[in-house]
Amino acid sequence: MNPSSNSLSYNLLKYGVTEDDLSKATSYQEKFGGRLESILVNLGSLDENSLAPIYSATLGLPLFDDLAANNYEVTFADPVLDTTLLSSERWFLINLGSEQALVTDNPLAIGPLQHVNQLSNKLTVYIATPSQVEDLARNYENYNESPSVAVALDNIEEERLREMASEAPTVNLFNSIISKGLKLGASDIHFEPVNDLYRARVRVDGVLHELEKIPRRLNLPLISRIKILSGMDIAEKRRPQDGKIELKVSGVDLDIRVSSLPLNDGESMVLRLLKKTSISYEIESLGVSSDVLNAIQEDLSKTSGVVLLTGPTGSGKTTTLYTLLNELNDPGVKIITLEDPVEYQLDGVNQVQVNSDIGFDFSAGLRSIVRQDPDVIMLGEIRDKETSRIAMQSALTGHLVFSTVHTNDAPSAFTRLIDLGVEEFLLNAAIVSVIAQRLARKLCSCATLVDDAEQSSLIEKYNLHDIARRFELADIRLRTPVGCDDCGHTGYKGRMAIIEYLRCDRHLAALPKDETFLDAARSYNSSKGFRTLFEDGLYKAVQGYTSIEEVIRVAG
Repeated sequence: MNPSSNSLSYNLLKYGVTEDDLSKATSYQEKFGGRLESILVNLGSLDENSLAPIYSATLGLPLFDDLAANNYEVTFADPVLDTTLLSSERWFLINLGSEQALVTDNPLAIGPLQHVNQLSNKLTVYIATPSQVEDLARNYENYNESPSVAVALDNIEEERLREMASEAPTVNLFNSIISKGLKLGASDIHFEPVNDLYRARVRVDGVLHELEKIPRRLNLPLISRIKILSGMDIAEKRRPQDGKIELKVSGVDLDIRVSSLPLNDGESMVLRLLKKTSISYEIESLGVSSDVLNAIQEDLSKTSGVVLLTGPTGSGKTTTLYTLLNELNDPGVKIITLEDPVEYQLDGVNQVQVNSDIGFDFSAGLRSIVRQDPDVIMLGEIRDKETSRIAMQSALTGHLVFSTVHTNDAPSAFTRLIDLGVEEFLLNAAIVSVIAQRLARKLCSCATLVDDAEQSSLIEKYNLHDIARRFELADIRLRTPVGCDDCGHTGYKGRMAIIEYLRCDRHLAALPKDETFLDAARSYNSSKGFRTLFEDGLYKAVQGYTSIEEVIRVAG
């Protein structure tokens, strides 16, 4: 089963690899070693699911797909075969009727090849896809390993942990999960203990989906590998830790922010995937409605004042802030940001990372920034009285300031800042506008129109005729998700901003900031033709951009 380089190259080209990519991969192989097909997968030139037919054609071995109509079961022990050795390299023994066979997605692994070649009774080897082998691995792990193995691993020495974290199965599993997350467009990957196993989940367009379950024997090595790559202490399991990984996967440069949290039965690891090519900083890409966009453009033309963004974590505030800064980014304008952390690098913008460990927090950083003669200042977040006071005073001394606060809607930003200790007169004088934001998933092109009966019911329930009339929409086009290969059968693809815009003009500034303010501000904003978060969601659902269900989920 040793393929010639010519036959492998021929089959790689046959399955879509270009001559140029093959040449690059061959050069890399000559310098650093490794398998040609694995290099191509890591470069993003070859889909890992294409490896099964390529191996099959190159080695002359049957595909596991051919067994789809047969009943088979995994064999967990055998008097002749070392099933532990085989399973460690993703080779699994199965019973196929009255015969035994082997199934693998790693047919060139040296250990299993040598072991199988020593047998007098030759077994058929079937080539499977990685997902098919994962199913076999889960069956094997659930049956063949006892919980005591996982407990024993807790007491092994740190050096052994490092060795296990660097072994091929761990490295391949980590790279595979990151690659799958990228292909799905995930923003975060979660590793969590569940019933003595770890599961990997991905957040795609704001919603978590289970990706796969991690074999028990790889739980600790995988967590250790993540800790090593991110600069964490692998022996520390009692305290939360934060780290950062810089990685290139499938030709994509990644900046991964890592957070670990000790749980009662293990550690939760969350990886935020940041890639510079994934975000467009054009303001039109936010999906903001034209009336709100015009109002925001007016605010950007000002030379002083505070523009606040509000919303929970993950609502897209940072992306919107970067987009607004990009609109102002010009050789004649000095922009300084103060962030925790600096997530994306903006060309031409001076970005500063806060470091609370040395006392360089938002308030200390802001005092330093104002002495740098900036035109525009961006604060990642207003968290305390001193930071908010300096931000407001900076706006009054000729700076345009952008920042965020955590509130549910736009009017609540005023009451939140007052709670932090900012004087009412300072808010009235400094704030230009408040933008509350949520992210709603956009319907995929596979979506269909809601049937007439359901549309009539939804129109009446949510008073959609009034929405259409108030905002001059010609008709109502409610759509519902279906699901296709293009959207991963979720019915949604991509996200758009749902916005509540509040302009702090003279009338709003004159309103007393007491218990009557929130209702008075909402009423006044509505009279000016602006929408609440929920109304903006319905406004976009009426136009067919998203669904009523999605609007209720994020803004209901």
